[in-house]
Amino acid sequence: MAKARVKVFVVEQNCPYQEIDDQDDDALHMILRVDGQLAAYTRIIEHEDHIHMSFGRVLVVEEFRKHHLGRQIVSATIDEIKQDFPGRDIKIAGQNYLRSFYESFGFKAVSDVYLEDEIPHIDLELKVME
Repeated sequence: MAKARVKVFVVEQNCPYQEIDDQDDDALHMILRVDGQLAAYTRIIEHEDHIHMSFGRVLVVEEFRKHHLGRQIVSATIDEIKQDFPGRDIKIAGQNYLRSFYESFGFKAVSDVYLEDEIPHIDLELKVME
């Protein structure tokens, strides 16, 4: 899992930063395997505002891209949050180019686009009790 995260977020995106952080210790790690091999991943954490839940580090391993596993892992992650943290809305920081992908799950933009590690991001929120 850690190796895949560093490969995608540090190497592929050419973005040197501390990818493994203290939040990993308390995170709920969602892993999708295909034939025993890591294919997709997310981690669930409490949002920094302590009101919302959040998830991030969404990745699909390169050889499994174009098989809709991103949609599958995000859907499973949302379902897990709804089950484990009932009534808590979800707030994420998504890469802006994926905005319509997240909106297809019902997320709504709640910020302007901003740079995080030189990559355009946007904050999105999903109301789970609407």
